[in-house]
Amino acid sequence: MYAFKAEDFTASRTRLEAAVIVPILNEHDNIVPLLERLWDVLQGVNAEILFVDDGSTDGTVELVESIALCDQRVRLVRRINRRGLSSAVTEGFLATVAPVVAVIDGDLQHDETILPDLLGAVMNGEAELAIGTRYAQGGSVGEWVAHRIRISRFATWAASSVMKTRVSDPMSGFFAIRRDLFLDIAPRLSQRGYKILLDIIASHHSAIPTAEIPYRFRTRSAGESKLDGAAILEYGELLVDKLVGHVVPVKLLMFGAVGLVGTLVHLSVLGLGLNLAGLGFSLAQALATLSAMTFNFTLNNALTYRDRSLSGWRWVTGWLSFCGACSLGAFANVGLGAMLFADAWPWWVSGLAGAAVGSVWNYAATSWLTWRRK
Repeated sequence: MYAFKAEDFTASRTRLEAAVIVPILNEHDNIVPLLERLWDVLQGVNAEILFVDDGSTDGTVELVESIALCDQRVRLVRRINRRGLSSAVTEGFLATVAPVVAVIDGDLQHDETILPDLLGAVMNGEAELAIGTRYAQGGSVGEWVAHRIRISRFATWAASSVMKTRVSDPMSGFFAIRRDLFLDIAPRLSQRGYKILLDIIASHHSAIPTAEIPYRFRTRSAGESKLDGAAILEYGELLVDKLVGHVVPVKLLMFGAVGLVGTLVHLSVLGLGLNLAGLGFSLAQALATLSAMTFNFTLNNALTYRDRSLSGWRWVTGWLSFCGACSLGAFANVGLGAMLFADAWPWWVSGLAGAAVGSVWNYAATSWLTWRRK
């Protein structure tokens, strides 16, 4: 039997030099213009364009597929029931074997004319990571309104607390990096939200040799912006994860924060029941407990576990399982607190210990029972 060797496949083909990952979601009208621009600036570079789609419903997938059928330089990765720019980019890196990989948005807001400079800086060994920056001399945020500039500046300032590599624009989504370096960092990535570059910089154990190429950020001409409240929340999660995620899971912290707000709901309903409705304590307490559980479940479903949010009938069954799990947590809370108090521990220590154990139980039980990934 003939034994195939690598040189048998490379002798008649040009070696793949680079890949350009384009994470997309409903960018139908931008696909063809983007490809035309990319092929124009990538002349002389043996590259592939890898679109990673998060479930587009506007015909984007069908368009990319039709192009890929005729052009082997274009590839498509479709993701089912998975969302998020950072994780999409990661899957793009895993789907290519190109030694140098660039990332560019699919909305035409990044200036593709600097792409050869980004790739060249890494290919030539000038840097291991090359970033398209809006904030270095010669760069610009374009026609952003004042409040958008303030948000970006604040996010950039906040990122300084987790960065090991100092760069002018850690919020940039336009960069090139050695694929082997990315794969080395990948196991430590949070993959939260849409700021994959910051995740990369914060996850590497030391500073990365970096080059910065200034560019002017363009105004979107088609499609809709993906920057919303959820994106801002995910950015906050990323920062918290990089600061304390190695000690306490971010979702546990969010679960606890929701629980604190739920305590206020409990006390409010209890007070209204006793003082306004004239209910007995037991009935008012039961209504307050049910209200707080429902509030906690709803908020956790919308925020803490929004990546596996329940809806329809699953919302009802999820609420029942949440209430059941938290009822057991309440028993653990009261039981441990009473035991410590009977053992002469201070009342506040006994109360906090019981609450902590109850909260951890509720988090662990509901993560597995209510919001378990299918």
